[in-house]
Amino acid sequence: MSAATPSTRVAGAAFGIYPTRMNSTLRFTDRVENYVKARPGYPCEIVSLLERRCGLTHGATLVDVGCGTGLLAKPFCEYGCRVIGIEPNAAMRKAGQQFLAAYPNFEMAEGTAETVPLPGTSVDFIIAGQAFHWFNQKEARHEFMRILKPNGWTALIWNDREFTGSKFAEDYENLLVRFGVDYAEVHQRGKIAVGSFEQFFGNSAFEQATFPNDQQLDRDGFEARIRSSSYMPAAGHPNFAAMLDEIDRIFARHQKNSNVTVRYQTNVYYGQMS
Repeated sequence: MSAATPSTRVAGAAFGIYPTRMNSTLRFTDRVENYVKARPGYPCEIVSLLERRCGLTHGATLVDVGCGTGLLAKPFCEYGCRVIGIEPNAAMRKAGQQFLAAYPNFEMAEGTAETVPLPGTSVDFIIAGQAFHWFNQKEARHEFMRILKPNGWTALIWNDREFTGSKFAEDYENLLVRFGVDYAEVHQRGKIAVGSFEQFFGNSAFEQATFPNDQQLDRDGFEARIRSSSYMPAAGHPNFAAMLDEIDRIFARHQKNSNVTVRYQTNVYYGQMS
């Protein structure tokens, strides 16, 4: 797979600053098991992209902010970077440490995008996967610029699920709209986050690359993928049983050889901050 042609920088809106932060640190605590089981990984082409376009090298110091369970950190550990995961949620930190225990070049620390426990001008790259929309972006920008070395790079990355283009994708999306507790608000945060890139990167241009990323899931995996999302009803919620019934119906309708395919576009926005 190859990256899409890099684009010029995207027009932005005001910084995304969310005073309530929707309890973003704690909202994934009861989702960790399903997150580990069923969230998609990231294409290894991301590493090749940053090597080719940004000069990523083996041994570079890379910080994964909002590291979670370590899915994005893994390909960079395999490449040979020194990877420092920053994660505010204790359950997520524990899961990430277990997931990446085989890599001596990985370490995990408690912290947030706004308060990274590292000295100034100490890192070559900062990455963030499925996390930027939870940041106070103005404070995170200040902190990223503090810890980056001169000419350091930042890459903001999402696995964006395709929600149109097939009946399965549409049924999946309708399930989230129907049962999601605050799905619309979380979805809107993502739109605001993308719109603020111009302010976040500052006077430096940023580029975008896209990679296809498909995920095969059996019935249990499909349920776990849905339940890993913080906006979906947890066990004990009044709509939980009805959600499971609808999951059964969607899976039975669309499965082939006892699996369904969830299609994503992995979007990478990368640049030097100024």
